[in-house]
Amino acid sequence: MASAAEQLAANLNFGAIAKAEELKKRIWFTLGALIIYRLGTYIPLPGIDPEALRQSFEAASGGILGMFNMFSGGAVERMAIFALNIMPYISAAIIMQLMTAVSPTLEALKKEGESGRKVINQYTRYLTLVLSIFQSWGIAVGLQSSGGIVIDPGPFFIITTVITLTGGTMFLMWLGEQITARGIGNGISLIIFAGIVAQLPAATIGLFELGRQGAISTAFILFVIVMAMGIIYFVVFMERSQRRLLINYPKRQVGNRMYDGQTSFLPLKLNTAGVIPPIFASSLLLLPTTVASFAAAEGGDGIMATIAIYLGHGRPLFMILYASMIIFFAFFYTAIVFNPSETADNLKKHGGFIPGIRPGERTADYIDYVLTRITVIGAAYLTVVCLIPEFLISYAALPFYLGGTSLLIVVTVTMDTVAQVHGHLMAHQYEGLVKKAKLKGARRNR
Repeated sequence: MASAAEQLAANLNFGAIAKAEELKKRIWFTLGALIIYRLGTYIPLPGIDPEALRQSFEAASGGILGMFNMFSGGAVERMAIFALNIMPYISAAIIMQLMTAVSPTLEALKKEGESGRKVINQYTRYLTLVLSIFQSWGIAVGLQSSGGIVIDPGPFFIITTVITLTGGTMFLMWLGEQITARGIGNGISLIIFAGIVAQLPAATIGLFELGRQGAISTAFILFVIVMAMGIIYFVVFMERSQRRLLINYPKRQVGNRMYDGQTSFLPLKLNTAGVIPPIFASSLLLLPTTVASFAAAEGGDGIMATIAIYLGHGRPLFMILYASMIIFFAFFYTAIVFNPSETADNLKKHGGFIPGIRPGERTADYIDYVLTRITVIGAAYLTVVCLIPEFLISYAALPFYLGGTSLLIVVTVTMDTVAQVHGHLMAHQYEGLVKKAKLKGARRNR
């Protein structure tokens, strides 16, 4: 069975994609949706002075605002209708998952299956709307307080900005859901991925421009390129790493026939949470500092300017908060997506057991024991990948798109998307084999 699956996976190529009509439709739909998203990042808000905005952004882009711009695909520096991007939805998803863990009502909904999941998703959409209104209001107030950016400041500008930015976020949330349902999957991740990838060529050109101007040495540029390649290799290696638990199935009798015992493995990924922890951590860091960065850009004093200064890249507070949130969400999201008790119950129902471990509660405790320890390694890996390039960005003023978080997102989403495409191709080829078998059976019956 395994050899057949490996042989089928080896045959996946562009020729196979060309024959899979359903998969081609999904790919074209995904590409069309991402093109629409990219077009929206170039439609500016009404009532903004582009030159004044550019000057203000350049003064503030060295801090958290630069990371916000990275996730939005450059929409922030142009103050486009998609400037908020999908971040309010991610923040809402974080809050809902936290609430699910502490609220008995939401926990009961989660256990109801598909119907309960739909209700929780609807609550997430409502919360996304609330957070979008709050953040867009903060951006509108921040733009007005930054003298010269808004051509005609006043209540009308604030109202139109709130409606436009909130509408942009809600549209992107819907677009991401459509990509997941009608495209190749991972809609929200693909939107973030598209924004980062679209900025990579400009970031690379900017890196070489810094070298041409003498701001950084040629040796340092080579070091950054080698470091980026090393991070990509390291991410691929760690994302494919697993701890396999041996599962034995005893002999069983079906009717008059005796079946021999079987052996399989329960694969536990080293990084079960994937790219979610850095995205969640970045989203929560962006939420309270949207207005603060604009206030700091104008050299303002007070709490908001202080927050923006201390949350700048390379600052100890930023590094500590970022690392702490990544570690927390690595464990939290792993606990959300993988339940050792359910896994142990399923093994017990099918007669499977881990050698030397009693089925049931003892098995659940052992799986949790192993999962916790490999998650420590996974959380440390995510923290190192995301923080080491941040020090280099702070040291040499490199573009944010060359940082560890962006590379991690790009590599991980690429791997997940390729896996989705492979899954669709395997399903297509399996359907083709089933049809051929039915045709052969029909011919024999004749």
